[in-house]
Amino acid sequence: MHFYVVTIFPPMFDALLSVGLVGQAARKGTIRVIPVSPRDFAVDKHGSVDDAPYGGGHGMVMRPGPITDALDWIDACEEKPPHRVLLTPQGAPFNQTTARRLAQHHAVSLVCGRYEGFDERIRSCVDEEISIGDYVMTGGEVAAMAVIEASSRLLPGVLGSIESTYDESHADGSLEYPQYTRPPEFRGMKVPDVLLSGDHKKISIWRKDQSAQRTAERRPDLFARLNARATKRGA
Repeated sequence: MHFYVVTIFPPMFDALLSVGLVGQAARKGTIRVIPVSPRDFAVDKHGSVDDAPYGGGHGMVMRPGPITDALDWIDACEEKPPHRVLLTPQGAPFNQTTARRLAQHHAVSLVCGRYEGFDERIRSCVDEEISIGDYVMTGGEVAAMAVIEASSRLLPGVLGSIESTYDESHADGSLEYPQYTRPPEFRGMKVPDVLLSGDHKKISIWRKDQSAQRTAERRPDLFARLNARATKRGA
């Protein structure tokens, strides 16, 4: 899978590609992360990609030309144009379902903003807009890394076992059950007896109950959504 990242700071992705599972996947060729600078598509000798906003206001706005020209150049690099994603606080919330959907594409172009935002006309040149949370950062690079991390780990060969992704938090809309490892007792806190019992049926039931309880306590919004989904299926 190919991830193209339109960013004015390509070096920010060096660390992502040098460590961890994403780095391993890149070295094996399972994924490719290709930063593309819109400055390379600027029309002036200074490589300008921003300008003052029409109507006045604070800060600078990213010009449409360098961004869309970069996206068009990326399209020409692939047999089929990549899926285009604009990373913006105004986008739809990024979640595990979105990560799984993006992982189905052969290539994705992620557009990172800077300054005060994008020229509005850039929005008409992308397939969707994504936000990683209700807050504002100085740029979209960290958001792009989150999307790459969450999506690429779902690809075959990136994790040791792809089945493990189905038991994680948010995999089915709920939070993951508690996990334990050695020692069996740590600072007075013991591993639940059921996990030491060897009874896989009881362990499965315990994990399902714990997942539901944790979701209800920590994310009542998710729990309500799960209940609504179950009610709809039973109707």
